[in-house]
Amino acid sequence: MDATRRERLTLALAVWGVLLSQVFLYPGVSDLVTALGGDGDLSGGMWFLVAEFAAFVAFASLWGALSDTLGRRVPLIALGALGGAASYLVLAALPGLGLPFAVVLLVRLFGGAMTIGAFSLSITMLADLSGGNGRNMGAAGIAIGLGAALGSVIGGRLSTADPLAPLYASAAVLVGVAIVVATVSDRAPDSTRLGIGAVLRKLASRPAFSVPYAFGFIDRMTAGFFALVGVYYFRDTFGVDAATAGGVLALFFVPFALLQYPLGALSDRIGRFIPVVAGSMLYGVAILAVGLAPGFELAAGLMVVVGIFGALVAPATMALVTDLAGPEERGAALGGFNVFGSLGFLAGFIIGGTVAQVVGYLPSFAVVGLAEVAIAIVALRAVRRLDIQSGTQAAPSAD
Repeated sequence: MDATRRERLTLALAVWGVLLSQVFLYPGVSDLVTALGGDGDLSGGMWFLVAEFAAFVAFASLWGALSDTLGRRVPLIALGALGGAASYLVLAALPGLGLPFAVVLLVRLFGGAMTIGAFSLSITMLADLSGGNGRNMGAAGIAIGLGAALGSVIGGRLSTADPLAPLYASAAVLVGVAIVVATVSDRAPDSTRLGIGAVLRKLASRPAFSVPYAFGFIDRMTAGFFALVGVYYFRDTFGVDAATAGGVLALFFVPFALLQYPLGALSDRIGRFIPVVAGSMLYGVAILAVGLAPGFELAAGLMVVVGIFGALVAPATMALVTDLAGPEERGAALGGFNVFGSLGFLAGFIIGGTVAQVVGYLPSFAVVGLAEVAIAIVALRAVRRLDIQSGTQAAPSAD
């Protein structure tokens, strides 16, 4: 295995670890929130997840711009991973201290601020590698999907045994991420360094980024929706436990993971237009179909279909960001993508959770599913134009 492939695998392992640690908490979030002193209903779970992603929004671009300015990414990834691990251990200690739930949310804010550095910069280091943006982002995507798939299954079982067990497991995994990433060489571009403010201003002056950012927002909104509302939906509607709910999430995340790399490589060959636009339309319809399914078996089976179409969209969208970004702004560009993605997660939690509480589960599925279809229709011409400009139809050299 040559150096580039080895580093691609190592960095994908780091991304996988961050997602694994994050998703451990999702299947049993209602039980965990109750153990930490909050209300275990949909509202309590929503704010527990919102706190982390609010920090993602605030800090993703700052981590990226800082790494661009310093020309170093590895130490920042290690710092973010260790900070995230510490936050999980603090959360696990809180039940014995009798503190209000607001303290839990503050710890979640700190943990989110740290963890997004490890996550976003690991993806940025993948983008620094040669071999095709679709292939590199496909590696990131398969790591995200596999981390979420395994995390949902293991997290559900851990939560069934002890609501606090996922916290200890998450901390251990993030320590492992810090160790693993230390074996990778920094490949941050050697071009002239710009200050953080200059990098962010330069990025803001490029309206073309708004297209993949918009898709990233909607795509992550659906993921946030399933992480919160999807879990409550399957538990409330079909009466399943946390372990089974985690297994259902895995039905989405496994195909989403396994198809990311080949479909990302496919977008290097055929361009980003078909995967992004057609994939988004099919993805949205599949999401709505889950909410319409009359029985548990059919609804769970449709989660596989949702995962397949999601895998068509995700790596091509991330690759479109790297197509547009220059080497000296890549960290900030992908950080910006993660900002919009985190905003999408927040929207999935808040909009999906609110609609489900006020109107019902089916309307919430309709809102997020039709949002995917709508963004594909509205941005169709813009994606085609950017795809032609970036010249992604030309196949990259293999490595």
